[in-house]
Amino acid sequence: MKNITLGITFFFTLLSFGQVSTNKAHDAIIEEFLTNCAEKHNYVFEMTEWQNCLDQGLKKDSTVAYLWQQKAMPYFKCKKYEVGMFYLDKAVFYNKERWLSYRAFMKCIFSHQYKDAFIDFDEAIKLYGNSYVMDHSFNFYKGLCYLQLNEYEKAEKLLGDYVSDIYKNRQQLEHPTAYFYQGIAKYELKKWDEAIAIFDKALKIYPEFSDAKYYKAICWLKQGKPREEVVALVGIAREDAAKGFSINEDNAIYEMYPYQKKFSKQ
Repeated sequence: MKNITLGITFFFTLLSFGQVSTNKAHDAIIEEFLTNCAEKHNYVFEMTEWQNCLDQGLKKDSTVAYLWQQKAMPYFKCKKYEVGMFYLDKAVFYNKERWLSYRAFMKCIFSHQYKDAFIDFDEAIKLYGNSYVMDHSFNFYKGLCYLQLNEYEKAEKLLGDYVSDIYKNRQQLEHPTAYFYQGIAKYELKKWDEAIAIFDKALKIYPEFSDAKYYKAICWLKQGKPREEVVALVGIAREDAAKGFSINEDNAIYEMYPYQKKFSKQ
């Protein structure tokens, strides 16, 4: 029954975060001012044109939450977090169910407001259950926030529960990122053997996962493994990273994820 519930929750979460709408007036505004106006411009070098299109739509109806989110999105991608958050707050105000957990995700991964992210995730869990945003559960991201706040035992619990839920739910595939962060929690708690075993699970799914190899090497070092073996594994991790094999979350192209290893150029 639990697996069925998780599957149903995930399905309806996908619907809520897609562009499915029953508001025909809002849909028409989105089509006119986003699809047929803003999206004809590249916000990377035509930010003014992008924003002007959306502003015209919001003048017509300021309650269209999706337009507020689309105003926010490019600012986060160019690291103007405070500007972006102003508009994202508007999206949440007009459609909390759709955008509250998304704002929590943005606070966790982009603007690094971990304590504020907890507030949003806890409210989302209270209102909608431990659902999903950007491919992972709300509690997964709370686990990342705990890692970033040095509350490693809490992170270990949430990330362990998340991995267990994935493993039990046959509708979901095991995820290397989930294993990676579970391993990181063990690593921070100095549980070297457990961390290595979990990093190996991530590497079985994603053999070129440079970040998992790097932290596995550090665990080896802490265990007293011969230095040449540690150095060799770090070297392999560096080569994999140079080929682009790192944390493979969609938004990793815009923002470094917690514990993602950025290797210096030699």
